[in-house]
Amino acid sequence: MECVVQGIIENKGLSGVPKERVRVHELCLKSGPNLGVVPSEVRLLCDLAQATPSWTIRHVGGAMRGAGAEQISVLVRTVVESRASNNVLHYFYTLGYKLDHEILKIGFAFRFHRGALITVTVTSANKMPRLHATDETVRVTPGIQLVEITAPAAADNYNDVVSAVTAFCEYLAPLLQLSKPGHSTGIVATADAAAASLMSSGGGKTL
Repeated sequence: MECVVQGIIENKGLSGVPKERVRVHELCLKSGPNLGVVPSEVRLLCDLAQATPSWTIRHVGGAMRGAGAEQISVLVRTVVESRASNNVLHYFYTLGYKLDHEILKIGFAFRFHRGALITVTVTSANKMPRLHATDETVRVTPGIQLVEITAPAAADNYNDVVSAVTAFCEYLAPLLQLSKPGHSTGIVATADAAAASLMSSGGGKTL
């Protein structure tokens, strides 16, 4: 299970911020007719930021529903991830899955603990003119980056995780508006200030 919120900022050339490099080739596969009438989708993530690229299978399930889900500002959804070998794409092709689209995400991420293990990822989306051409990418939204804040949760503690993520979002509210995926909050132009605040909050600042 995962709790997640998103927002967008303008990219003004962030520098001097300690962070983990993000360079992920994401492939979205959808099931073919031989796999049944109920369609399914799986994402393969290839981490290109490492000396030796590693692969992860990621399946995002449905979001939590009901009156309780509508009242919270964080999306709670099921997520299953598994490490895989470098022939995983061929494996899913053999099963009958087809490539729907692919994208290269470039940016940075950092993690800290504030009531929950929170991960902040800031990335730009890049498309490829040719199949799997990760060295020839073009930015989909020049000057704009996606901010995603996630935290792992379980059925017995997701309320605590939601509270932790919500508190962090409220702390950032003057600089960056975050919401459930699919709910637009507009663009914030103060990327430098937002990033500096994000990093300082993860480095010992009390929320």
